[in-house]
Amino acid sequence: MALLLKDVRPIGFAGSTGITDVAIGSDGVVVDKPSASAKVIDCGGAYLSPGWADMHVHIWHGGTDISVRASEAGLARGVTAMIDAGSAGEASFHGLRQYVIEKQPETIKAFVNIGSIGLVACNRVPELVDDRFIDVDRTLDVIERNRDVVVGVKVRASGVIVGSWGITPALIAKRVAEIAGLPLMVHIGEPPPLLDQVFDILTPGDVVTHCFNGKRAGSIADTPKLMALAHRLAGQGVLMDVGHGAASFDFKVAERAIAEGLAPFSISTDLHDRNIAGPVFDLATTVSKVHAAGLPFEDCVDAIAGRPRGFMGLESGKSVTAGNRADFTVFDLVDCDEEVCDSAGNTARLKKVFEPRWAILGSRAEPASRSSAERPG
Repeated sequence: MALLLKDVRPIGFAGSTGITDVAIGSDGVVVDKPSASAKVIDCGGAYLSPGWADMHVHIWHGGTDISVRASEAGLARGVTAMIDAGSAGEASFHGLRQYVIEKQPETIKAFVNIGSIGLVACNRVPELVDDRFIDVDRTLDVIERNRDVVVGVKVRASGVIVGSWGITPALIAKRVAEIAGLPLMVHIGEPPPLLDQVFDILTPGDVVTHCFNGKRAGSIADTPKLMALAHRLAGQGVLMDVGHGAASFDFKVAERAIAEGLAPFSISTDLHDRNIAGPVFDLATTVSKVHAAGLPFEDCVDAIAGRPRGFMGLESGKSVTAGNRADFTVFDLVDCDEEVCDSAGNTARLKKVFEPRWAILGSRAEPASRSSAERPG
């Protein structure tokens, strides 16, 4: 069905300003003039951005005991693209691909977990107990067979996962990523290994997820030296990703880092079954928290649209022009007075909140909203 998006305010696109209309043909491609039979969606001056992209979700539902259904994180929440961040290792990646990536309307890509079993029984059976849990050859084979959807290698480098094995799994994961010519995404948290050790192995293009966690001896805010090191790495092209999660976002750390000029490359949820009913809920609520922590509105939009889409190899700043496939999120920034929590239970009040209205993917228009789960306050 052809569409006409009436009265939208483009943001995140090169050279687009003011209120305009966007016409989409029945083939899902943006056109100059609307069809006479186009379905008209009155957007009432709402913002139109490149489709929101969540760089850290867990959507291998049924393949792990922690993942949500992709539909719970995607179009219904204004998200048109997602990256599953290591739910599957080499042993089950084929299932993630067949039953999730290839079935969903959203664009889905994935990091391959360096641990062969992935997050099948998350933290109950850690994926990195010892060297029997990593198979370099099989992991590289899976990457080669799935080059079109694999964006990198994931390692969870924190004590609850690696125990006394320390930095070694991260070193192996980095080497596998180098052999494959792909980035490494590293989950940071409580030691071992120490954050300094993790930072030492990273190179431009690698991703630090949970960058604003408040864990003792695992946070960039622990010492001035670590904060300065995080600044230096970001300046060199290491990508800082929020990855809110159930235990990995702290308001004070985020506020301090942003005030000192350390803005995240991407704002992501780390959405899974243990946080979807709070404190995370969805991408809209997560970006609203980061906005409240001091990140300017336009930077927030780029961190949930342009930059993560670029990381995924998707168009970000040109698709509003004729001839490109439609991939948009329509949303408002709404005044509110809403209490929200970080991962440690600390509260803050939102004065502005991102409210998705529509997810537009080709000629498909899906109504979108924040999660209807009950929020505190």
